[in-house]
Amino acid sequence: MTGKMSQDLEYMNLALEEAKKCIPTPTAFCVGAVIVLPKGTPGNSLDEDIILSTGYSRELPGNTHAEQCALEKISDSTKSAKSSAVIYTTMEPCSERLSGNLPCTDRILASGIVKTVKVGVMEPDTFVKNNVGKQKLLQNGIEYVHITGLEKECLDAATAGH
Repeated sequence: MTGKMSQDLEYMNLALEEAKKCIPTPTAFCVGAVIVLPKGTPGNSLDEDIILSTGYSRELPGNTHAEQCALEKISDSTKSAKSSAVIYTTMEPCSERLSGNLPCTDRILASGIVKTVKVGVMEPDTFVKNNVGKQKLLQNGIEYVHITGLEKECLDAATAGH
């Protein structure tokens, strides 16, 4: 396994640990997210990656999703790292919220800090049919990468309580 693949799996495993913090519910997925500023990118002069924040579904009040929580916890000073961050999320970011909240795909695009989204598993059609998160991110210049090898673990965590 190459260094980058191993690093991707390390961050996806951290996102999985976040997902496991969710209180399971039959009406929503349990998802985890980690936002990383890679070494050598604008805003990171260190010789190592910086974990900017983490989040999990329903961590913050208001029926929040993992990506939303992680993005909301980023400090204002870090937001200067325009288009440099990578978000690792155990499930494809949502493109529609049945609750009326802003979808995670739109939050990622509006944040202005994310250049790459790395996912563990695509969103099943359980709650929203035809999630177009991947398509919308790609259409808006965000790199989208499926990290293989943890699909079962990501899906098991997501469907806890179902």
